[in-house]
Amino acid sequence: MPDKFATIAFDADDTLWENEQFFRMTQDRFAELLADFTEADHLAERLLAAERRNLGHYGFGIKGFVLSMIETAIEVTEERVPASVISELISAGQDMLRHPINLLDGVEETIGTLAETHEILLVTKGDLLDQERKLAQSGLGDLFDGIEVVSAKTPEVYSTIFARHGIAPERAMMVGNSMKSDVLPPIEIGAWGVYVPHNITWAIEHAEAPEGHPRYRTLDTLRDLPGLIATL
Repeated sequence: MPDKFATIAFDADDTLWENEQFFRMTQDRFAELLADFTEADHLAERLLAAERRNLGHYGFGIKGFVLSMIETAIEVTEERVPASVISELISAGQDMLRHPINLLDGVEETIGTLAETHEILLVTKGDLLDQERKLAQSGLGDLFDGIEVVSAKTPEVYSTIFARHGIAPERAMMVGNSMKSDVLPPIEIGAWGVYVPHNITWAIEHAEAPEGHPRYRTLDTLRDLPGLIATL
């Protein structure tokens, strides 16, 4: 077991496999369906506001996204949205829930390498059934020592997870593509946060980087993670 780090925790969506691009594709279709009622930019603003509003009700994931689209459609059309549009939005959500998993570059090799020397956790937000489906399809399930599907990633949630696994925060590292969820909360409780940016990130997950913090690092690709760990 390495002296400095005992546990490496990974985010799932857009860290291990593609996710946000399917939301963007569906949102583009949403704009097409409502083009007769409102401009795409205005619709996007209204949808984002609905998603922010509804996080406390629906949590993260496809189901909440679809419900927020339906709510936004009703609002921007002043309750005149055709039933056919609602039906298409529901079908789009079902398509998202059936979409095959596309692993990002270097994911399987990196996790396989680190699993030989570290405890490996998956810490992800979202709908439980959908996250279980994606993990099963990814073929990565056997590489993880623990799976945590949570409703939010706060310092308190990370503290609870690390305590449940018997991990001192200073010997844990969280790796992900969300500055807000994967980097800042672990750093706050004494763990390390490693940011691996994805080319598309949901606006709600944006936050300022803790530049200069001694437990913060950023990587261009997950392939670089074993090398980073070796230098710390």
